[in-house]
Amino acid sequence: MSTHAPFPKSAARAAAVNGEAPIQNRDAQDASLYGVASRTSDANDADESDATSFPKPLIIGIAGGSGSGKSTVARKVAEALSQSSVAFLDMDAYYRNFAHLPMEERRRVNWDHPEAFDTELLASQVRALCEGRSVDKPVYDFVSHTRSARTERVNPADVVVLDGILLFVDEALRTLCDIKVFVDADADIRLVRRLKRDVMKRGRTLEDVIAQYLETVHPMHLQFVEPSKRYADVIVPRGGHNTIAIEMIVAKIQHRLRGRLA
Repeated sequence: MSTHAPFPKSAARAAAVNGEAPIQNRDAQDASLYGVASRTSDANDADESDATSFPKPLIIGIAGGSGSGKSTVARKVAEALSQSSVAFLDMDAYYRNFAHLPMEERRRVNWDHPEAFDTELLASQVRALCEGRSVDKPVYDFVSHTRSARTERVNPADVVVLDGILLFVDEALRTLCDIKVFVDADADIRLVRRLKRDVMKRGRTLEDVIAQYLETVHPMHLQFVEPSKRYADVIVPRGGHNTIAIEMIVAKIQHRLRGRLA
């Protein structure tokens, strides 16, 4: 197993400034992503409206491997909280904008490495929602591998659900979560789900999806996603099909919400 460390952020900034190649060889087992110099976001951080005396929402973080069923769990939790307002922020919307790169280089970006995400923007928007301010969530185009000029307005809510494969890898995001849920599923099930999604919804070929899985998705899962499971308060096996686990999570959230109103 390779033991070299991921490319440091300071060196990444220097590489970007000097015009060097922004992508490390993704075939290396400890692959990393170069050239992340600064946040490249057209999304507004937050609406500066008056948010005095707004009660802090309950922040639910849902992490897990690609295709594990995170979104299904998040949706079922939201549906069960019919008496409360729920806002969603999906980590997939916060990929950094690599529009400055040619398409061929964009395809080579290691999208499963933590530095591929604009975690600074995500954390700042979560804090804004906690302060009662609306935010403009970025919209990512998975076909062109670029951030869209369009944004989606997300308003403050009683519960904010965060969903992302690397959510618990980042300490700042972990700290913001009141309840941390890790959704677990077997690797073969996750691969089949990813194949269906990427081919049907993201315009990828079967060969491209399999190559990406072998080169980055699976190695990054072992290096980052799986170890982050230790930060979870609750681990949900079998994903969205685990009705009992989802009911227990909903009961805990409702108990927390009642405690805040007491």
